[in-house]
Amino acid sequence: MASGFFALLDDIATLMDDVATMTKVSTRKTAGILGDDLAVNAEKASGFSPSRELPVLLAISKGSLINKIIILPLAFLMSAFVPKLVVVVLLLGGLYLAYEGAEKIYEFFFHKNEDKVIAATKDVSPEELIKLEKSKIKSAIITDFILSVEIVIIALGTVVEEVLTTQIIVVTIVALIATVGVYGIVAFIVRMDDMGLKLIKKSKSKSGFVFNLGTGLIKALPWVVKSLSVIGTLALLLVSGGIFVHNVEFLHHVLEGIPGILRDFIIGLGVGIVCLLVVKAIKLMLPKKT
Repeated sequence: MASGFFALLDDIATLMDDVATMTKVSTRKTAGILGDDLAVNAEKASGFSPSRELPVLLAISKGSLINKIIILPLAFLMSAFVPKLVVVVLLLGGLYLAYEGAEKIYEFFFHKNEDKVIAATKDVSPEELIKLEKSKIKSAIITDFILSVEIVIIALGTVVEEVLTTQIIVVTIVALIATVGVYGIVAFIVRMDDMGLKLIKKSKSKSGFVFNLGTGLIKALPWVVKSLSVIGTLALLLVSGGIFVHNVEFLHHVLEGIPGILRDFIIGLGVGIVCLLVVKAIKLMLPKKT
C-alpha cells in the first residue's frame, strides 16, 4: 500500500511538472492575445468618474469569468471528441486576429477617431450615464468573449496532443491568468492618475520624490494606454502569423531565410490585409441602410 501511495505521489509530481512546462509554453503562445486583451480592457474601463472605475471593472471581470466558464467546457468537449476541429477553430481565430491587427493599422492611418469618454456633465442625466455605463460594460464583455475564445483555443492547441487531464489543468490555469492577471493590471492602470493625485496631495513640496512620482504617474497614463495598444496590435499579427506558419503546411518553408519573428509578422500582416480587403468588399456589396 505504501509503495502504491508513493507511486501515486510520483505520478502527481510528474503531472504537475508537465503542467508547469505546458503552462509556460501556453502562456507564451497566448501572450499576444493577453496584451491585446489588456489594451482593449484598459481603454474600455477608463473614461468613467473615479468612483465608478473599479465597480465597472469588477462588472467586466465578472463577465469575463462567466465567458471562461462557458468557453472552457465546450473547448474540452471539442478536444475530446473532435480534436481535429481545434486546428480548424485555431485557423479561424488566426484569420480574426490577422484581420483585427490589419484593421487597427488601417484605422490608425485613415480613420483617427476621437476617443469617446463618458463624463459626468450637467447635460447628461444620471439615468443616461447609467445607460452609457451598461452599454460600455456590455461591449467590453462581448469583446472579452471573442478574445477569450482565442486565448483558450491557442492554449488548447499547444497541449492538444497531451492527455485530457493535462489539457484541462493547463488551459484552465491560462484562462485564470487571462482573467485575474489582465484585470488586475487594468485596475492598476485605470487608477494610475488617482494614485498620482493622492501622492501629489501627500507631498510637502513641489519638488520632492513623492511629488515627482505622482506627477509621473499622471503623465504616464495616456502613454501607457497608447503603448499597450501598439504592442497589442503587433502581438495580434505575430500570433496570427505564427498560427498559420505552424498549422498550414505550404507556409512552413515560406520566408525561411529571415528571422522567425519577422516572418510571423509579415505573414500575419499579409493575411490580415487580405481579410480586411474581403470584408471591405463585402460591405460595399451589401445594400446600404436608408
